Amino acid sequence: MQEEADRSPSVLLVEAFYGGSHKQLIDLLKENIDICCTFTLPAKKWHWRARTAALHFMEAIPPRPSYRVLFCSSVLNLCELVALRPDLSHLKKILYFHENQLVYPVRKDQERDFQYGYNQILSCLVADVVAFNSAFNMESFLSSISSFMKKIPDHRPKGLDQLIRKKSVVLYFPLQLPDVSRFLPEHKLQRRPAEMSHVDDISVLRANQQLPVSADGGDLKRCEEQDPHGSSPDPRVDLRLAEDQVRPLHIVWPHRWEHDKNPELLFSTLLKLKDRGLDFRLSVLGETFTDVPAVFSEARQQLDSHIEHWGFLESKDQYLRTLSQADVVISTAKHEFFGVAMLEAVHCGCYPLCPNALVYPEIFPAQYLYSTPEQLCKKLQGLCRRPDIARRHVVKVDLSSFSWSRLRPRFQALLAVGGP
Repeated sequence: MQEEADRSPSVLLVEAFYGGSHKQLIDLLKENIDICCTFTLPAKKWHWRARTAALHFMEAIPPRPSYRVLFCSSVLNLCELVALRPDLSHLKKILYFHENQLVYPVRKDQERDFQYGYNQILSCLVADVVAFNSAFNMESFLSSISSFMKKIPDHRPKGLDQLIRKKSVVLYFPLQLPDVSRFLPEHKLQRRPAEMSHVDDISVLRANQQLPVSADGGDLKRCEEQDPHGSSPDPRVDLRLAEDQVRPLHIVWPHRWEHDKNPELLFSTLLKLKDRGLDFRLSVLGETFTDVPAVFSEARQQLDSHIEHWGFLESKDQYLRTLSQADVVISTAKHEFFGVAMLEAVHCGCYPLCPNALVYPEIFPAQYLYSTPEQLCKKLQGLCRRPDIARRHVVKVDLSSFSWSRLRPRFQALLAVGGP
């Protein structure tokens, strides 16, 4: 796809895998950056995009003297493109990492294709600025270069990590979070940050003290003992609290249906809850690709009576509505460098549960992290028994740090010819 600006474009936006968060970022920049043009390839057959996209863009991008900046993701082999198109070599070249191939999970290290990681290292060496969507992404990449290059049998280069670090920056993925008030149930509307004066006393207590949910309900009991009011004088509030307690916990899992998102852990945990007689509702969202892990069809049969929604939602409004109706959002990922879906769910009022690994400790406070499958099961068990806790909890994640309004000046400076 090619889109030309009315005036002579100075910024080239090139995306070899135009889908998901890659598409979101290109579209956002295209809408907000003056005098740019875009060149993209559909988000299909990732491996072939990484291997051959440079050859396609060599032909697709017309030569123009007005180009000053080239922005691309690390799917593209920037080194090859610059070699094939010497006229682009003088541009300010910005390489953006949504993910990196040096720590991408594979079943066995022998299965890791050396070429993909090698291409990313070469692209970094050619780029003028290397931007990562999280500190975890940057550090995991840079710290892995030395051991990765030891796979070369001899004449191994040294110090590449230091060369790349000098031009590396963390630039969080920018979120444009829409107003979801029209989708939110009453209890979520009442605890929105803009309406904190209406939050129940027990919710404020839990948020301020950061008390975790335990399987035995001990922390829940402590909350109740410290609630100075006990029952509310307003019978309507009492009725709502009773409904929050009775209505089953709604769990949502909004991730790609692939092995690196570890759906096996999700479903094995939920089956344990089912075997223990705990009630819950389940929405499994996210995109599917050619090879869907068999565990999804098996789990759908085993959890059929609990399923609220199953499958990808084409409509963004439908997606946001489902997140808004859910109580808890779970990540079981073995691979995550930022996690747009988790933050979108938090924006929609969901209580997050994430691995204490990968990018998550960088974004989420400790109370939302689990270190073992057993901990995840215990936390969910506690919330299934007391779903009102999730519904009244005010999530302590500062989404503004990742908003486009906050990050816009940094992206604009980066895409300026004289910028860093």
